[in-house]
Amino acid sequence: MASHIVGYPRMGPKRELKFALESFWDKKSSAEDLQKVAADLRSSIWKQMSDAGIKYIPSNTFSYYDQVLDATSMLGAVPPRYGWSGGEIGFDTYFSMARGNASVPAMEMTKWFDTNYHFIVPELGPDVNFSYASHKAVDEYKEAKALGVNTVPVLIGPVSYLLLSKPAKGVDKTFSLLSLLPKILPIYKEVISDLKAAGASWIQFDEPTLVLDLDSHKLQAFTAAYDDLESSLSGLNVLIETYFADLTAEAYKTLIGLKGVTAYGLDLVRGAQTLDLVKSNFPKGKYLFAGVVDGRNIWANDLAASLSTLKELEAVVGKENLVVSTSCSLLHTAVDLVNETKLDDEIKSWLAFAAQKVVEVNALAKALAGQKDEAFFSANAAAQASRKSSPRVTNEAVQKAAAALKGSDHRRATNVSARLDAQQKKLDLPILPTTTIGSFPQTLELRRVRREFKANKISEDDYIKAIKEEIKKVVDLQEELDIDVLVHGEPERNDMVEYFGEQLSGFAFTVNGWVQSYGSRCVKPPIIYGDVSRPKPMTVFWSSTAQSMTARPMKGMLTGPVTILNWSFVRNDQPRFETCYQIALAIKDEVEDLEKAGINVIQIDEAALREGLPLRKSEHAFYLKWAVHSFRITNCGVQDTTQIHTHMCYSNFNDIIHSIIDMDADVITIENSRSDEKLLSVFREGVKYGAGIGPGVYDIHSPRIPSTEEIADRINKMLAVLETNILWVNPDCGLKTRKYAEVKPALNNMVAAAKLLRTQLASAK
Repeated sequence: MASHIVGYPRMGPKRELKFALESFWDKKSSAEDLQKVAADLRSSIWKQMSDAGIKYIPSNTFSYYDQVLDATSMLGAVPPRYGWSGGEIGFDTYFSMARGNASVPAMEMTKWFDTNYHFIVPELGPDVNFSYASHKAVDEYKEAKALGVNTVPVLIGPVSYLLLSKPAKGVDKTFSLLSLLPKILPIYKEVISDLKAAGASWIQFDEPTLVLDLDSHKLQAFTAAYDDLESSLSGLNVLIETYFADLTAEAYKTLIGLKGVTAYGLDLVRGAQTLDLVKSNFPKGKYLFAGVVDGRNIWANDLAASLSTLKELEAVVGKENLVVSTSCSLLHTAVDLVNETKLDDEIKSWLAFAAQKVVEVNALAKALAGQKDEAFFSANAAAQASRKSSPRVTNEAVQKAAAALKGSDHRRATNVSARLDAQQKKLDLPILPTTTIGSFPQTLELRRVRREFKANKISEDDYIKAIKEEIKKVVDLQEELDIDVLVHGEPERNDMVEYFGEQLSGFAFTVNGWVQSYGSRCVKPPIIYGDVSRPKPMTVFWSSTAQSMTARPMKGMLTGPVTILNWSFVRNDQPRFETCYQIALAIKDEVEDLEKAGINVIQIDEAALREGLPLRKSEHAFYLKWAVHSFRITNCGVQDTTQIHTHMCYSNFNDIIHSIIDMDADVITIENSRSDEKLLSVFREGVKYGAGIGPGVYDIHSPRIPSTEEIADRINKMLAVLETNILWVNPDCGLKTRKYAEVKPALNNMVAAAKLLRTQLASAK
């Protein structure tokens, strides 16, 4: 019985790639140094899977930034602004597309389906001259083969690539991206030909867009694409991999009807209903790559339940045609539980990171083949039972409080217009008030202080003194720049979710449980294993300290319940909304304590609200109802004069704008600049928004410093569709990943642009 892994984490068990990338970007190391680190990581990953007994090992899932950008490079679809003149795409062009450079901005970045991973959105149009410009897929296959590992090269499928793209600037928004299929398929054929010549016997096309709600025209594009590729694929075994949700009956019918395809990869964790489609109709002689091991979470697999499912499938597809697989790439989980030295043994027994999931996949395959490791299965069953019965999982008081939430929609008593009037009387802000999103640069010295405090190398008094000094520096800088509503810079926080999780009950934390978010950016998601509550105030001391340093309004900075949920590894033994309501009650306690401490502006970030939106439209309404309700619970008890902000970043918001309005925040700051002001289109189309709103005026994920004129131009575009009295001026997101040498001039130009527009508006009256 065979086993397969869809994909594997790239950063390395100790974030080796992250540090190599940042060293290269800072010109502290060479391209050769970066390539050496990457090659060593790839080699160790392939060896690990080979040693574990995995038969179908992926290659070309490693990336220096993201796999969609790799496909853009393979197709030579470089936007003209990057000055690429042809030939093999090198690091300069590749990273300019991802991060921008001194003269041109980066391409748009957005969330990868409903995950916290991001991808660079291809910009396409009728005039793009596609060419085979990156041989990475073939090079990595050859690299693995030279190490004695015969891999399955993985490519983003041609239809998903186009469906994940957008019309380039200047191209009509109604342009059919699928009309480019005849232009990109010849490149795919060249890649396939090279892979065959190199000795590949299998190839994997990731076509995750098949799980979306697709009309017949889009489904037909899959049929047309693989009809065209059929002769090129002759002699290869072809796997079409889907993940993250169920397939509709129409999509499943399209999938199993594709020509030249040998095998189908299905997510049977998040797409459990697809099982019924397989049982009712599976093509004879084809392979099913059954994704029964969860690639999106860190809980140990229930091996007995998975084995039962696999035996049902075996009866349908045949013993020789069933392959045990992960539900999706393991990119979305942490690397190796072996590196966790501080988790207690009980919780550790409940978990499986990527390395352990590889072992689980192979154990299931062997059990299906009659070689069951009884000791391994017995230990797994004991861990499953331990988790169900552990008293640390359940808190009756929390469950009772969450149950009592039913029957109220938890809205503030006064409408937003009246609240804004009351807040303006108290805060006395100018028109186009300026602010930032929360974090300021996290310097090496600041990281050292936090690290040493955690390691008990400095005293609590020394730690508090150092953090206070950092806050004072950030406050003084903002006053010097003449920013209107200040933040304390979050120097006490390494991560916006981890910080809160560490202070809430029901959470566990890892030492090296890093997961890639984008580029070199890694996050360490908390593990929610039990009922959630807040034992004591979390931010009041730091916010009060910062407010005492200035007469200007100081924002209290919190992470919202939906974002904490979506950016954590969440318990899978109760519905997600129940966990979210518990977190909302904990944040509500914090909001009310901040208000009592004299904090008049409180930001409750919901950066990941859109991210959790189910991929099926039929499931949107239920999710948005409980997600928006959770946010309202957090601030329903504050006074009218307390201004509630929220922040959202890097997703497509236009389709949920009415739910965003229903959150009933006083002010929302939201990503806008990197997506070509896509957000503004909803207001052009007549959506009325009465609360304060700050569409980001510059992209903080790029080192590029925008000019005053450029920012003023963006603000003018906003003023064309938004009322002057509700518009705020702010960056797209927090500044923690930037350097002060970039932040100071960018914020200076932002404030100058706001003042320029204030003067122009005053003179126009």
